Parts: sequence; C-alpha cells; structure tokens
Amino acid sequence: MKGTTALCLLFFLLLLLIPLVALGAKTPGKGHNASSAPPQSSVSQAVSSSPGSSSAAGSVKPTATDGTFRILDESTQAVLTVSDKEFLYGAMVTEMSPQSETEALKAQAVSAYTYYSRLRAQRREKPEESLKGADFSADTKNWKIYTTREQMQQKWGKNFDAYYKKLTGVADAVSGQSLQSNGELICATYYAISSGKTEAASDIWGGNYSYLVPVASPGDVFAGGYSTTVTLTDDELKEKAQKQWPGLALSGDPSGWFGKAERTSSGSVKTIALGGKEVKGEDARTAFGLRSANFTVTHGDKGFTFSVKGYGHGVGMSQAGAQYMASQGSSYEEILAWYYPGTTLVKSSKGA
Repeated sequence: MKGTTALCLLFFLLLLLIPLVALGAKTPGKGHNASSAPPQSSVSQAVSSSPGSSSAAGSVKPTATDGTFRILDESTQAVLTVSDKEFLYGAMVTEMSPQSETEALKAQAVSAYTYYSRLRAQRREKPEESLKGADFSADTKNWKIYTTREQMQQKWGKNFDAYYKKLTGVADAVSGQSLQSNGELICATYYAISSGKTEAASDIWGGNYSYLVPVASPGDVFAGGYSTTVTLTDDELKEKAQKQWPGLALSGDPSGWFGKAERTSSGSVKTIALGGKEVKGEDARTAFGLRSANFTVTHGDKGFTFSVKGYGHGVGMSQAGAQYMASQGSSYEEILAWYYPGTTLVKSSKGA
C-alpha cells in the first residue's frame, strides 16, 4: 500500500508541473489550470491537487481538523491560514472561470476540497519541513492552486462583486462536501480537457485506483484548445530530445527517428520508439512542449508536426467535460459520479 501513497504524491507533483485550462478560457495560462479573461490557473498544475504521505499506507480517512488550511504562499513565503470555505473560493477560481456553469463550478469545488483535504490529513500526520508547518504550497500571485480575495479584486475590477456573489452561492451549496471511497477521501485528480475519453491512473502513472478509470467525455471535443499542433524543425527536435534523454542517438533520415507507439485504451501514448530507444509518452510530452500525451507525429518539409488531443494528464475529472455536462443540465452530483465512478459524495452536517 505504500506504493499507493507514493503514487498519489506523484499526482501532486505532476499537477504542479502540468498546465491545465478550463473551458471558458480563451488562452491557456499557468498553473494547475489556466485562463485568460476571468483568470483561472493553478496545476492541473491539473489538475488540477495533491495527496502526500501517510503512515496508514495510502488510506486517508476523513479526520477532525481545526477547519482551516495552512498554505505556504510561494509569492511571499508566508504561511496563510484560511478557513475551509475561504479555501473553496480561492481554489475554484484558479481552476475555472467564474463565468463557468454553476454546476461545473460546484463539481470543481468538491474535487479540489477533497484533493487538498486528503493532502492536509497526510501532511498533518507527517509534516514536511520545507513547508514550514503548512499543508501544501500555492502561488497566490500567479493563481496556482489558491488565490486571495485581494487578488480577485485586483484582477476582476468592476466584475468582482458579480463574480464573488456567484462564487458565494457555489461555496454555500457544497461547503464541507467531499468524495469518498470505502470511507476514505479519494485522490480526486482533475485537468483541463480530455481526448474524448478519460485515462486510467494505472496507464498514466501506474498503481490502481478503482475510481480513476476510463469514462467517455464526448463534450470535450467542443472545447477551445481540444486540438493543437506543435511543429519543430529537425534540429529543434534533436536538441530537445537529447536534453530530455542525454546520449540519445538521432542520426540518418529524420523521417525514421520515430517508430511504433504503444497507446492506452483512451489513446494516449504510453511509450514510443525514438532513435531506437523506447521512451514514455509523458516524457515526450514534457520534452516537446505538448499539451497532452495523446499525440501523433509526422515528418515533412518543415520538420516534425505533433497533432495533440486534449490538455492535461487525462486522469479523473475533465473540467471541459464538466462544463459541457452542466450546460446540458447535469447536476454537480451527476458530474462527480460520472468522472469518479463508484465514489460517494459525503455531505457534512456542519459544512466547511
């Protein structure tokens, strides 16, 4: 079971590194998520989210807390203490625009609250010295994982009152609610846009989570940024590849540098042959600056062209999919049950 805990910690690190974007954002930003016009960011970086370590071998049961999150602000190196409900406000908007469908925002709020409550429980059981007593770190200035009311006012200007009123309704509706499986908080990962079907955690990171399995997410194909391309000259690709995989031999006809790809059932590249070496799809995504590991690559006069579907790691809830489901009349309960099958939505009697 120790491997399960380590896997979920890996989710956190990946979420901090992989930019996400929610439907409604016209251009991707930074962080877990990213957005443009009202801001959203964090990190997808998903997802986005992050469990840590636990002596309970990966099982994280809901425990009594003081009703606060302690967050190390990377912008100032100060440790912020915020109430559970205040955390909902600041975490929601780093992931999705306040202009998003209300039910999609509710689903996002519950996912983030579950994810970070799990991490909080783990970190308080086994503190990490670098966090200075905090449960996790965030960058409030750059809207990564959590931001403050003051940052919202600064960014939204005259729209602040209307947006905050909407967020208040969302927070009041889902305050204290979490997703659980067998009485334990789940690893509620999320990200921007799927390829049309979500990924199994076992395919992307290894390990096995019964609720992080492939489900259809057809509404994602309508999201801005669903399909993207990246073009690299032969020299650019060679430079990036050898930086990612030192000693990788790339010689001869460039059209033969890439070989056969092994894919997941949802279409992401698990491994692909490059220069006679088998490399991981997620590593190729990082090396070549791709939005996801669901890609195909061709070679032509201008070099290599990567055609990419989706944005993010693809495991758990698709924010674009949640937005589409909400636009079609689905409730946040239905959205969460769809993307985290077999889990239970637990509603606290006290709220957050």
